[in-house]
Amino acid sequence: MSRLNGGQHGVRNNRTLPMSLAPEITVPRPRVRARFEHLRTASLAVSLPRAALALAFLVGLSLALRTQAIHARYWIDEGLSVGISSHPVTQIPGLLHQDGSPPLYYVLLSLWVSVFGNGEADTHALSVVFAILTVPAAWFAARALFGHRAAWIAALLAALNPFLTYYAQETRMYALAALLSVAVTGTFVAAFVQGRRRMLPAFGASLLLMILTHNWGLYLGIGTVAALVAPWRAAADRRAFARDVVLTYGGVGLLYLPWLPTLLFQAKHTGAPWSETPALQDVLNGLTTLLGGAAPAMAFALAAGFGLSSLLASPRRAPRARAALAVMTMGAVTLALAWATSQISPSWSPRYFAVLLGPVLLLGAAGMARAGRLGLVVLAILVVFWFNPRTGALNSKSNAHKVAVMLRNQLRPGDLVVVAHPEQGPLMHYYLGGADRLRWVNIAGPVADPSMFDWRDVLHRLHEAKARPTEDAYVRSLRPGQRMLMVFPVVRTASWGAPWTHLVKRRAWQWQHVLRRDHRLLRLNSIPRLEQNKPHPRGVRTVLYERR
Repeated sequence: MSRLNGGQHGVRNNRTLPMSLAPEITVPRPRVRARFEHLRTASLAVSLPRAALALAFLVGLSLALRTQAIHARYWIDEGLSVGISSHPVTQIPGLLHQDGSPPLYYVLLSLWVSVFGNGEADTHALSVVFAILTVPAAWFAARALFGHRAAWIAALLAALNPFLTYYAQETRMYALAALLSVAVTGTFVAAFVQGRRRMLPAFGASLLLMILTHNWGLYLGIGTVAALVAPWRAAADRRAFARDVVLTYGGVGLLYLPWLPTLLFQAKHTGAPWSETPALQDVLNGLTTLLGGAAPAMAFALAAGFGLSSLLASPRRAPRARAALAVMTMGAVTLALAWATSQISPSWSPRYFAVLLGPVLLLGAAGMARAGRLGLVVLAILVVFWFNPRTGALNSKSNAHKVAVMLRNQLRPGDLVVVAHPEQGPLMHYYLGGADRLRWVNIAGPVADPSMFDWRDVLHRLHEAKARPTEDAYVRSLRPGQRMLMVFPVVRTASWGAPWTHLVKRRAWQWQHVLRRDHRLLRLNSIPRLEQNKPHPRGVRTVLYERR
């Protein structure tokens, strides 16, 4: 009877299901399965070398774009970087009590300088290395999060992005921050959203390096915490998920703990008195700067928005949708925290948006990959805009080198250099060859180390250092025939509305007034000569005096 039922059941199946469909419902034979795996392995073996060659091409393209102005002269902030890194590595964390930055970049720069030298091209090369490493980092992150097509779009965007091209040729930490931003974003999603626990150490390491590179990295770290909510709610084992969170973030916090006292000291005594409180428009301005201008930013937003809306319309449990939501949360919280805290204690600059480059590029790549033809059209538009990054602006950041070259032969041992724009001191010290034979002060008082600028309570110190008595003390320190070089800011080429810059501008005018009335001094020269009908250079104006 059972045989009869089985036969009838088999007949019934044969009637309802054509024999031609049988291979689709049967398990493949071992030989077929082995052949399929062999073909898949062979395909991967062929594709990996091609991918490596394509990535190498993009890295080479990035290198070509990002070395066009590698010999550009330093400006104020680069003078600060070179001055700090000129000290032994072991002294740098302690010296940063006078600054407002974390130590990682300066430690790396100090090690780099000890091997390659401290010329402009030498130190810019370190930033170039960080910038070109962002290309494969973006490729790997986007491939893990959003697939193969998004990976190549992300790599191309990273290779051409003009913001990164600009800061690849500047001796500051922003290229490193951009690289770590990509690493933090990719490893976070892989570890906590995709559940790849082996990525937890990579995420912890990249987050630690980020917050030791730039203080806005703390905002990105909080952004990752906010992005934990959705994967925690979706986790099958919430206890294990919570354990991973505690161990990873606890480890980062424990390793960051030795730096925390310095951070708190900096927040209280240095801060960023040169920064103004940002308006909402400054958020858009920063994102526009990050994307190379208004036109490419609009195109980027159009394609990314269209593609991401389609991606997020897919089921909430789709892996790429969950990855996109996590990255969006990270970026939005980071930006909101940076803007909100700058309302209380301003610390805002478009260059700090390097911390956001990872979320922005990866979201853009995901959206363009999903946007079909629109994504390809926008990608082509971005290539056209970004292929000419206009790095000529790097050559006009400061005239300090040109001025110093013209002054070197006019200064003698024992002469006094008075810097009216105090943070220009380390830059002028770098460019005035043989500067150790000179005496260095600024309008806020004596200078212990002319290679550095001491930001500690600098507003209070400059308020107390009135122009007339300070100038009188400096002139009385000169013997007859000795010279005094005044280094003034060129105030017509930038905004001077922040508390620090406004006070520097006012004090500089007061010093000019006092010097004009001081008959003990003979004015010898002024470099450069500023004319009303011609554009003023960025940087400094110097006036050379001699004690009668």
